[in-house]
Amino acid sequence: MELEMKYALPEKETGDAIWEDELIQRYADPASMEKIVMKAVYFDTEDGRLSKNNMAVRVRSEGGSVFATLKWNGSVSNGFHEREEVNVPAAAEHFISSPKELFSVCEDGRVLLDLIGDEPLINLLEMRYLRSRCRLSYGASIMELAIDTGSIITDKGEVPILELELELYAGDPKDIRDLGARLQEKYALVPEDRSKLARGLSLLRS
Repeated sequence: MELEMKYALPEKETGDAIWEDELIQRYADPASMEKIVMKAVYFDTEDGRLSKNNMAVRVRSEGGSVFATLKWNGSVSNGFHEREEVNVPAAAEHFISSPKELFSVCEDGRVLLDLIGDEPLINLLEMRYLRSRCRLSYGASIMELAIDTGSIITDKGEVPILELELELYAGDPKDIRDLGARLQEKYALVPEDRSKLARGLSLLRS
């Protein structure tokens, strides 16, 4: 299960300020603070079967590692996102070839295979962004702060990525809500109910 708070940033400088904020520095593990380049490709069937069923398949490079991710059963309210999620190791070649066979090795992956059957997965859109991230010990919880700046790239153009995420690793969901509320008040952040994929799909359908 993935639980996170998501906020739209008004400008890149706001993200830079949050990264340097004394509040974040107080709770962050200094050894975990890093900036890495992310590249992600999202897939769907030709008839959009995944998006119609509230599912998403992604292949993403994170520094030197590549993972394929399946997400499903998502819900969102006032920036709080809740989804089922499974990640499996992948290879760079899966950026251009269907990753669906990777999910055959895990029980949760059969959700995907049962839905699409023999239908191929095609490249839907791409994302490229810089992620500034660190692990925080806040309240009774462990969480990750991530600040993303970059672009969502589709056949119909691009839209910018400027957002902050607080993802719960262990503990109480109230803690990511509380820290998010403190940052929201200080920096006039706007809760973001749309995922990056949803924003890209909106552009493709325009």
